[in-house]
Amino acid sequence: MKIDAYNKVAQLYQANNKTTKVKEEKLKTEKDKVEISRMGQDINIAKNAVAEVSDIREDKIEEIKKKMSEGAYEMSNAKIADKLVEKFMQGIF
Repeated sequence: MKIDAYNKVAQLYQANNKTTKVKEEKLKTEKDKVEISRMGQDINIAKNAVAEVSDIREDKIEEIKKKMSEGAYEMSNAKIADKLVEKFMQGIF
């Protein structure tokens, strides 16, 4: 009986050893592959488009420069304060 038990253990060990070799061979032949979803591609396109746009609105700057050089630009402290409070209340500032 002891010999029979030893044979069964040996058979199990050999079976496990064979599956390990098969797994190792599969790991060697398979390469990792990444696929980006269509939504991910669209997000990347949108992100790149936003990155290309300037944060500065040149048309507004030119308008203000023109008014300042003509002396027609009026700046109200009350309007500035109102805008700051409005932005703060919206959670943007």
